[in-house]
Amino acid sequence: MTSSIRTRREGGVLEVTLDRPKANAIDLATSRVMGQTFKTFRDDPELRVAIVTGAGERFFSAGWDLKAAAAGDAVDGVYGVGGFGGIQELPHLNKPLIAAVNGMAVGGGWELALSCDLILAATTATFALPEIRAGTLADAAAIKLPKRLPYHIAMDMLLTGRWMDAAEAQRWGIVNEVLAPNELLARAWELASMLASGPPLVFAAIKEVVREAENMRSQDALSRVGKRQFPTVDKLYDSDDQLEGARAFAEKRPPAWKGR
Repeated sequence: MTSSIRTRREGGVLEVTLDRPKANAIDLATSRVMGQTFKTFRDDPELRVAIVTGAGERFFSAGWDLKAAAAGDAVDGVYGVGGFGGIQELPHLNKPLIAAVNGMAVGGGWELALSCDLILAATTATFALPEIRAGTLADAAAIKLPKRLPYHIAMDMLLTGRWMDAAEAQRWGIVNEVLAPNELLARAWELASMLASGPPLVFAAIKEVVREAENMRSQDALSRVGKRQFPTVDKLYDSDDQLEGARAFAEKRPPAWKGR
């Protein structure tokens, strides 16, 4: 725990709350702490799922802290081990991440949510990329949004900086669920707990294959899976959990996953 990040650990779930009033903006120091936090999450075999959220009701995150930048907190390539916000560039992060967007997700704040595997949003959540108005590039969003939204909707967001509310985000499929603000975190924990009871080696294989296959031809990706050329797939196919899944199915009982 630090003054800018609060964590809560329960079972296999880690909740990471960005807590920097008034807007949960991320400066260099906070980004570095977030990177270390998510690196610890990645490397702890007892932790299976992480929830990312913001403190308060108004902001999930305003993204890059422009006030800190104006005061000399320059963008100098030292965001930390996981890149900006701790997860965008963290290698081998093969565990499920859930964003619980409690308010405005602006610029890098939206990019942080886009780095998660599932996005839950409060009815009061809104999304925008105002970088265009500051004369700069929303770099991660420029890469990710056209792959998640219809091209013209993504370009509308990038070129105009307009706001998108939670209902529209769900309509375009960029948000999984929209919930009342007082139900958001409980639903995130419900979903995280369900995932934490699932097969961790399968989740790891899913995340690696999806990530690596994104820019591959389908046949090439299938060939790599079949030849066990993805480390997580190779580990899964030789695991006790692979046998446990088959035994549990045959014996009509819940599987007991061990992650090995």
